[in-house]
Amino acid sequence: MLSPEVTRPERPSAPLWQRRGLATHPLTGELAALMRLAAPLILTQLAQMAIMTTDVVMLGRLSTHALAAAALGNTVFYFCWLLATGPAQAVSPIIANLIGAHGEGAVRLRAGVRRTVRMGLWSSVLTTLPLALILMFARPILIALGQEPSLAEDAGKFSSMLAIGLPFSIGFQVLRNYATALGRTREGLWVMIASIGWNAAADYALIFGKFGAPKLGIIGGGLATSSSSVFAFLALLALVLTSPELKRFRILRRAHHGRRKPLVELIRLGGPIGVTMLLEAMLFNCMTLLVGTFGANPLAAHQIALNVASFTFMVPLGVAMATTVRVGQFAGAGDTAGARRAGYVAMATGTALAGLSAAMMLFAGAPIARLYVSGRAPADLEVIRLTTQFLVVAAAFQLADALQVVGNLALRGLKDARAPMIIAAASYWLVGAPLCVALGVGLGWKGLGVWIGLAVGLGVAAVLMLWRFIALTHPRRRRDLGSV
Repeated sequence: MLSPEVTRPERPSAPLWQRRGLATHPLTGELAALMRLAAPLILTQLAQMAIMTTDVVMLGRLSTHALAAAALGNTVFYFCWLLATGPAQAVSPIIANLIGAHGEGAVRLRAGVRRTVRMGLWSSVLTTLPLALILMFARPILIALGQEPSLAEDAGKFSSMLAIGLPFSIGFQVLRNYATALGRTREGLWVMIASIGWNAAADYALIFGKFGAPKLGIIGGGLATSSSSVFAFLALLALVLTSPELKRFRILRRAHHGRRKPLVELIRLGGPIGVTMLLEAMLFNCMTLLVGTFGANPLAAHQIALNVASFTFMVPLGVAMATTVRVGQFAGAGDTAGARRAGYVAMATGTALAGLSAAMMLFAGAPIARLYVSGRAPADLEVIRLTTQFLVVAAAFQLADALQVVGNLALRGLKDARAPMIIAAASYWLVGAPLCVALGVGLGWKGLGVWIGLAVGLGVAAVLMLWRFIALTHPRRRRDLGSV
């Protein structure tokens, strides 16, 4: 039986919060349902950050050259991952809408969920096979982009190993979004926690030749990361096939049979999702390159501030992922008021949680910077000063980023992906990027100007995402929410 938070919203005359047996106000009940979903998702995102940190620490102990080469290889991998992940991210809103439309136990629900997951797994193979070629031939690509040949050589070796794990990484996202849409968020969390240990042991063994394994250096690092993706996929698949709430959908039944309609829906919804994610990632990557032209100290401070912001961003991102499910269930049932309430509660919650991290950045910037740079040399002191300065802007950055990501994923629950893609393109590349260049280069504000430009771009995106959600869920709007 499905968890209470994924039960189909019914339509009797009594308010939804009363029908759910909630003795509290509907907003309080919605907040409780949201956080039951969001809390494990937040922890899962933080666990993924821990895995990335392990890779950085291990390769950093090998050599600074290996760390730099791995950074280049990971940049290529992340580009390919973003291109492939769109259909996988579409699994959650599609299933959430199905639950809202049909209710638990319905034959049509089980068939629809099974087809969606099956075609999601198909897409994880179909999209990653051509992208794996990019990873296999990253060396000439990086050299053509002007990277140092020795770094490009090792980055190519590293990324070619990452190609092995790419389809499994996307497949894991499919299974995770399937479980999340059904209210089963803890399975993904347990797998991520186990993956931290697996990844650390594999890194240690294959990079440094421990536990009887060959010493493979940077190649071992890439192989260890891929093995972690394989482990995570197989572990989550095992949980999905044995969990009473999940196995009843029999997602592998007739797995070799393709279905055109659900595959097209995944691509139609997932394509814009992937492009939206890519537009944001490209903005930050390009602005990192721009800050690099200002010197080593601004670049180091930029990377520290960005790392802090990325870590704290996992909290509103977890809330946003839960928002897709909550809004999607109401949208599938045609409950406009429920969808609107779910979106508003999530946006307020995500922004409030981001406010806590914003306060930390605003009032504890220097201590945070000293966690990364502990020296007292002039260069170190300059990095600490710049990081503290950037973190003041990052405080506002946090609030805007939280609102835009929750708004974006709330729209995803309405199956609205094209408008967020257009909003992202306009906000990041017509407002944010030009402003970064104008303030950073034109006015000579350098790194500070870039951070102000990023904050403004995210702020514009947040306002437009909120405006779009209000427009689609307005009481006077007459249309099916799940067919935007």
